[in-house]
Amino acid sequence: MDPQGCDVVSGGGLPDARLWGKSAGLPAEYPVVCHLLDTAAVAVALWDAVLSPRVCRRLAGVLGVEVDEARRMVGFWAGLHDVGKIIPGFQAAVPEAFRRLAEDDGYAGAAEAGGYLSHETATHWGLVEFFEECGYPPVGRLVKKSASHQIAQLLGGHHGCFGQVLEARRLARPAAYQPGLGSGPGWREQRLAHARAVRRVTGARGVPVGVLPGWAAALVSGLVVVADWLASQAEVIVDRIPSRGWVAEGAALAEHYRVAAAAAPGWVRGAGLGRAVFPEKAFVEQFRFPPNLLQADVAEGLPQLVKGSGLLLVTAPTGDGKTECALHAASVLARVSGASGLYFALPTMATADAMFARVREFAGANVEGERALTLLHSMAWLSSHYEPQELADGSPVLADTEAGKWLRTGRRGMLAPLTNGTVDQALAGVLPLRYNVLRLLGLSDKVLVVDEAHAYGPWMHSLLVRLLEWLGAFGAPVVLLSATLTGRAASSLVNAYRRGAGFPTASDVEPCYPGWLFVDAASGAVSEPRQVESSRARTLHVETRQVRWDVQDDTGRAPKAGGRRAALRELLAPVAEGGGCVLVCCTTVAEAQYTYRDLRAAMPELDARPGGLRLLHSRFPAHERARITAECERAYGKPGKSPGDGPAEPVAAVRPGSVLVATQIVEQSLDLDFDLVVSDLAPLAQLLQRAGRGKRHERGVRPEWSGEDGAPRLVVLEPAGEDGAVGVPRSWGTVYDASLLRRTGLLLGEPGNRDIAVPGDVQRLVDAVYADDFGDGLEKAARLELERMDAERLASAAAEGQLADLTAVCAPSDVNGDLAVLSERGLGVTEELLTTRLGADSGRAVCVYAGAGGELTLDVEGQVPLPGAAAGRTVGREEVVLIMQHTVPLPGRWLAGRSTENEVPASWRKRPMLADLVLLPMRQDANGRWTCRLGERGIEISDEGISEN
Repeated sequence: MDPQGCDVVSGGGLPDARLWGKSAGLPAEYPVVCHLLDTAAVAVALWDAVLSPRVCRRLAGVLGVEVDEARRMVGFWAGLHDVGKIIPGFQAAVPEAFRRLAEDDGYAGAAEAGGYLSHETATHWGLVEFFEECGYPPVGRLVKKSASHQIAQLLGGHHGCFGQVLEARRLARPAAYQPGLGSGPGWREQRLAHARAVRRVTGARGVPVGVLPGWAAALVSGLVVVADWLASQAEVIVDRIPSRGWVAEGAALAEHYRVAAAAAPGWVRGAGLGRAVFPEKAFVEQFRFPPNLLQADVAEGLPQLVKGSGLLLVTAPTGDGKTECALHAASVLARVSGASGLYFALPTMATADAMFARVREFAGANVEGERALTLLHSMAWLSSHYEPQELADGSPVLADTEAGKWLRTGRRGMLAPLTNGTVDQALAGVLPLRYNVLRLLGLSDKVLVVDEAHAYGPWMHSLLVRLLEWLGAFGAPVVLLSATLTGRAASSLVNAYRRGAGFPTASDVEPCYPGWLFVDAASGAVSEPRQVESSRARTLHVETRQVRWDVQDDTGRAPKAGGRRAALRELLAPVAEGGGCVLVCCTTVAEAQYTYRDLRAAMPELDARPGGLRLLHSRFPAHERARITAECERAYGKPGKSPGDGPAEPVAAVRPGSVLVATQIVEQSLDLDFDLVVSDLAPLAQLLQRAGRGKRHERGVRPEWSGEDGAPRLVVLEPAGEDGAVGVPRSWGTVYDASLLRRTGLLLGEPGNRDIAVPGDVQRLVDAVYADDFGDGLEKAARLELERMDAERLASAAAEGQLADLTAVCAPSDVNGDLAVLSERGLGVTEELLTTRLGADSGRAVCVYAGAGGELTLDVEGQVPLPGAAAGRTVGREEVVLIMQHTVPLPGRWLAGRSTENEVPASWRKRPMLADLVLLPMRQDANGRWTCRLGERGIEISDEGISEN
């Protein structure tokens, strides 16, 4: 007998403590049986700390056991996840430990490891037999309908991907089909011995009545992953490694589990995991100001309808307080349903960053229990809102609403009780990405708030529909917010949630505007939509001007009458003399740059004034965009508000003349207020969003030229074709659908739509622009042309929807016992493709500047050397942050022609954040411009950002 374990042939079936489970970063190998018991203990602690009583009861119900037994059963399952490490291939990774095993007759053939087999696959193959021994419904003709196989498959997926369903004939002789399981009897016997020991120590004697439904399997799978990660931390293990000679007999195992079970709740708390609690508070208590009409109606009416989980749909104009309405409603839904957290999802990183401080403030005043808050998007770690302060010794100072290191690492952010980020982080849960079950677990018992639910194209809308099906199956509460949502889109979202909750019959939804409705998850009932008067009812004056599209004409040439350049000069002329602020919203970055350049030439007195002309778009380096955004918030933000370190703005004077030229990023990203909004033609929903930036806030005085009635004014510049109809400029590409542009132009050209009652006319117009009979009144030629455009739009939408069907995971009702469907991808669908598609087909580049001697720096002045450029240098975390602050997003098509000159230094490739960046080595030409080549493109960087030259 080995002094660390027992003879596997004659030891009476005790787990062999020589079999190791963890070694990296440890002073000695940690027996696999110890890690299994640790993980079981953590899973039970997670059950107690993270899952709400409602979820625990539902899981017990589908298992067919009492809640306490379900708790033990889930812990037991989690403890089995690494049974597959008892194979020759894995044990051979520590040669000295493996040598001792190879000398034992029970591990015959150990020296020949039998080919590579991942330990998670071995778990899948090795546990089916054991579960049948436990009395689980056995494998029959339909393997995927077997609980024995499904739970083994679930545990085999603890590294984020599930294996395919195994054939019954293979399961009858696993070692024959998987030599990597080990040919000697000791391997099989030890897998069984470990599994039996875990079951005995955890006391899990119950048997599931059948396979788990999709929602339950995803939830348990995610719980197993988290338990494994927590139990695998070196600081958890290092003081608990058994002494040499320790024998894994009954009393020793029970004592190990007892100690682990006592410590596990602390490990869970230390990670920031737990349940948020939403105490009952009136709206005015939560926000310290009285509710407006919409907020008051939801605060009064929602509690009368909410009996448990459900979906709330709120439709109202921008600026009508939907955020506060959503936070209050989320607290009501969470309290009544027992939901234990919140995820506030927004369309862009900028909106997510802006919302983070508001969610943190709300949580600090109105949430109890565990309140760790994470910010989730690809660049979240660079956000100034998300940087904890440090003491002099470098240790972090965290408020209890700040998530700690564990939650900020890897894929864990969605597990925090409170989360705020971009909607794509939630949608990734329904894509076959690695560890998608973690996102589903993180959303399964939270209130999901989706802001700007109308703002997504067909592909993302289809993914949102699928996500709502899963949330309906989980019974997770949802709040959808929208400023411009068609009845058709509203119906698709509401019915997706109802399908997931078990109500497949569709229900037509006609949302009121402004107003709200509620869908009860338990009954599937859709409440009567409640119309609410707006606290900010107003008339929007809309003026459309058809203009020749001369955006790219030489700024040195005088503009011709009837062109866009002349129209802008006329509209903006009063600003220089009479003051006031104007937003000019362009379709593309390039056209925003051309427009800014032209206005600088046309209005030198405004350009000479600090802040007289500003340019904002996505193609600035990150630090520069942050600076410009902060300037815009100070210049055009809410009166009396003092973002950053700027002084509060007086409201009794007209603001100095200023023009902001921007792209559509201002539609949702910023709370800005202008005296006039000028926009290039866009689909109606986007135009209404932009118009919401006009006279958004109450001010003491506006410039005389902005109108005496105080109503906001929107001027739409329509590119005119040769036939006098709307013509989509070639430079716009596929930014907007041509048929929606044509429909919007025709709709706004009708005399009755020049003064739009907001909100009274909004729902009618939004539905009208998509109406099937829109073209019935047009002349034949115009109608046929519109029908052609519509056919292209519908075909494109169908293709996007089909792409979503091909790429998204199936609905929870279609899992049918086979968890591989949560990991399967269509032919040619890669994780990179999915994440790129979700990220709008963009990459990131970093501009570097070549000095006279060829040295590269991050700044034009040559004062900041390029980190990691020297051979053998490593890149520290602070340097990674510095580099990422200088990155700029570029269209994916630009990056296709990169050359070796565009490759990052070798040291960057060791850092995941830097490995995929593209280097833009800028050199100064004879005219003082900083330029470089990117494939066939000439690239320039200036105070206008990145542009093609």
